Amino acid sequence: MARKSKKMFRSPKLARRQARKRRSKISERRKKEFLWRGYTLAELLEMPLYPPEDDQESPCIATLMPSRAKRSLARGLNPECEKLLMKIRENDGDKVVKTHCRGMYVLPEMVGTNMGIHDGRSFINIEIIPEMIGHALGEFARTRASVTHTGPGVGATRSSQHVSLK
Repeated sequence: MARKSKKMFRSPKLARRQARKRRSKISERRKKEFLWRGYTLAELLEMPLYPPEDDQESPCIATLMPSRAKRSLARGLNPECEKLLMKIRENDGDKVVKTHCRGMYVLPEMVGTNMGIHDGRSFINIEIIPEMIGHALGEFARTRASVTHTGPGVGATRSSQHVSLK
């Protein structure tokens, strides 16, 4: 009985795929630093929320926000949102800050906070991450559940009249 040689012939495509796999395992992928509108999280945390009265040209968080959030912040935060912001500033980071204020926009100082956002029935616990900056809190707690329908019930159609119930 002749034994087959251990060397297997591979197609060029398979050889390239295996080489690519080896290279990806060897070289670790560099984690990209988070940037929001060209600023790092550390730079965003140092920025003021509103521009100073004397210098309107200096960057501030309110001017970097998307247009809807910018307009909302230009009018100023309502008392409910101000109270929420104070709670977040006082929080150590281990407690969940619960809120009904779904219209509040995520600011850089909120990053890392665990929040309970009300969805109309219960509080949805969410950790605020840097990618959420500029979005409203309500976007992360859905108020409507998606409906999954099953098949039609007995008597729903004419053809189901002839189906036995056993």
